[in-house]
Amino acid sequence: MLQADSLLDILNRYEHVEEKQETFIDADGQEQVKTVRHIIFPRYHQLDVVRKITRDVCAKGPGHSYLVQHSAGSGKSNSIAWCAYQLSTMFDESNKPMFDSVVIVTDRTVLDRQLQETISGLDHQQGQITVIDDKCTSKDLRDALNDGAKLIVSTLQKYSMIYEEVHSIGKRFCVIVDEAHSSQTGSHAIHLKQALADTEEALKEFADYEEQWEDASDYERDGMLRQMAAQGRHDNITFLAFTATPKKQTLELFGEEMPDGSYVPFHVYSMRQAIEEGFILDPLANYVAYEEAVRLAKSIPDDPDVPSSPTLKLLRKYTELHPYAIGQKARVIVEAYREITSRKIGGRGKMMVVTGSRLAAVRYQHAIKSYIESQGYGGIEVLVAFSGALQDLADGAEGPEYTEPGMNIGHDGQHVKESQTKKEFHNWGAILVVAEKYQTGFDEPLLHTLVIDKRLRDVKAVQTICRIDRTCRGKTDTLVIDFANTRDNILKAFQPYYTETDLAEPIDTDRIYGLLREIHGYHVYTAEDADAVASLEFGKDRKNVQGRIKSLLTPCAKRYNELSEEDRYQFRRKVRSFIKWYGYVTQIVRMFDRDMHKDYVLLSYLSHLLTADKINVDAIDDKVQMDYYKLNETYRGAIELADEKGKLEQNDKRAQSKLNKRKDPLSELVAKINEEYAGDFTDDDRVVVDALYRRLSQNERVRESLTHDGETVFTDSTFPKIFGDEAMDAYMGSQDAFASIFQDREKYEAIMRAIAEMLIRQAHRGWDEDDDSDSDDE
Repeated sequence: MLQADSLLDILNRYEHVEEKQETFIDADGQEQVKTVRHIIFPRYHQLDVVRKITRDVCAKGPGHSYLVQHSAGSGKSNSIAWCAYQLSTMFDESNKPMFDSVVIVTDRTVLDRQLQETISGLDHQQGQITVIDDKCTSKDLRDALNDGAKLIVSTLQKYSMIYEEVHSIGKRFCVIVDEAHSSQTGSHAIHLKQALADTEEALKEFADYEEQWEDASDYERDGMLRQMAAQGRHDNITFLAFTATPKKQTLELFGEEMPDGSYVPFHVYSMRQAIEEGFILDPLANYVAYEEAVRLAKSIPDDPDVPSSPTLKLLRKYTELHPYAIGQKARVIVEAYREITSRKIGGRGKMMVVTGSRLAAVRYQHAIKSYIESQGYGGIEVLVAFSGALQDLADGAEGPEYTEPGMNIGHDGQHVKESQTKKEFHNWGAILVVAEKYQTGFDEPLLHTLVIDKRLRDVKAVQTICRIDRTCRGKTDTLVIDFANTRDNILKAFQPYYTETDLAEPIDTDRIYGLLREIHGYHVYTAEDADAVASLEFGKDRKNVQGRIKSLLTPCAKRYNELSEEDRYQFRRKVRSFIKWYGYVTQIVRMFDRDMHKDYVLLSYLSHLLTADKINVDAIDDKVQMDYYKLNETYRGAIELADEKGKLEQNDKRAQSKLNKRKDPLSELVAKINEEYAGDFTDDDRVVVDALYRRLSQNERVRESLTHDGETVFTDSTFPKIFGDEAMDAYMGSQDAFASIFQDREKYEAIMRAIAEMLIRQAHRGWDEDDDSDSDDE
């Protein structure tokens, strides 16, 4: 790295001075701004990835994809900037520019600024970078592409407005995708490819399918064929995809295919390596998990029949949002902040509380501030972050409307603008309560403690928890307090991304054909409907196309509404799945299947008309009451990850999701929530049952058996062995908590039978309903 030729290359094309404006609070408590300058020098993995990519592109030319799996703390922004700059100045063997434009796709304003600063430090030509920010329109992006701007930075969404107006014939593009695990299979990503693809080359492949299109109409051969020609991979587009957490789709879209059919990243800088080299902290080194012991009671004399599944969800929501439950957790939060967080990083440590909904965020901020006031604690500023406005029905019909700026009072006693929340939190804030905000792309090195009261899984869990791994002077550790997940669930989420992530096998493309046959079986629309929609979508008359298509689909929506409740539920699921998988598969291969493409166009429009059934369930608050609530700490310590490659598997075999529309008496559903089973069942036993159920519901052997073996074999043969193994593992992890179930054989059998019944019911409803961690209901 420091040999003469290498060092000269680094000084010429990498090293630059970075200037940052930093705010700080002076001795008089006044906010001051200072300019900080740093000399930026590439770390080994940054130099290595830039050189390997540029060498490979130089040798192979355009048209290939490169997946870069670099951990948080790897300096992805600088790596992207160096790649972009060097690729934009690269020439081919004919001494022509390798790329007409290098396009960076990002949603991070931080990267926009850093790219400009890095490039300007390397190249003093004015106008080297064209940034299409919020002040620019989609037409500015179109003009930059058509005029051959060397470096273009824009969001993905802007391509949907101009993809038909870009002149891409004969041009070559390099697309660098920041945070490539998100939004690379949706309509915006498809429009980006349609904008940049040289479809003249792709249409040469059409000769193999010519016979199937002999009877094609003008609109099919013109608009629709050109749109389909943009599918698959293109020799004029090179993709560089940067992410710390590649999903299965990301690996297959951008990864390198191995001889055994698996897909691997082109370059890896792992989380393990970043931790070992001290560029990030281990976010799982200090992890504390809590579980809730709850007892509800029916508070009305009647026992009405109510829909089972939605009422169980309402009861869970009632428990999660109950003022007493939130109050108890608020006490834990504030005391943890005072005893631990506030003493970290030289007294500057900060805490974030991640909630499951906007209403939860509102109630949490109220509860935390109320507890601080009741204890006479001072100097703890509590901020909240969520989008939009909402009301809390507990305040009554005339209650106030809550917004982020309306709830946030800054250090100066004034309301904090939404755009200033981050700055206020950095300078003065102590605790920030969030709902679907700042879980990704939030870089606050002073953030020491993360409190979680939301179910998380897979990439979402990794992204959220890694908010606390940033380093700064004086920061030596982190803390996670988790009210909603188990140690095993978090371990399962992180393990694939600890070292290198591979995809074991590509997706089976036949899946979408089978799915489409199932959709046709509901007879909601006909082939004539699909033809009519496609003729409007791809026809020359563009006036009010969406409105005319919506009118065409009105009879289809009527046929959908005439289906049974169960069929409507299944049809919606299958339509969403087909749209997702068709968009994914056609990013990889060109299919030239015009009938399927017509189905895709129709279903993309129809999906917006398929409203979910509104379940008429009265508010639950005045029908039940909470008799008992206790928080129990179930784990404290580090979550140790194995030093092995992460392997993602395609998971097509799943228990069929069913809508459980059975009506049960309210008392019976309350009893299910309370888990009142045979024997001398104490409140501690309830905690045990809940912990075992959570473990077993995530057990792959349980899911596999329920999918393939049937309920009888599962209950009588498979499950007793699985239950015994999990119960023993739980006992070895916490002997005091789990000892009672081994001391009473009758209790052991009762708990095992009850959990088996709960798992069977969950399999009928669909595992995703129980695992859904992405909902943000009020």
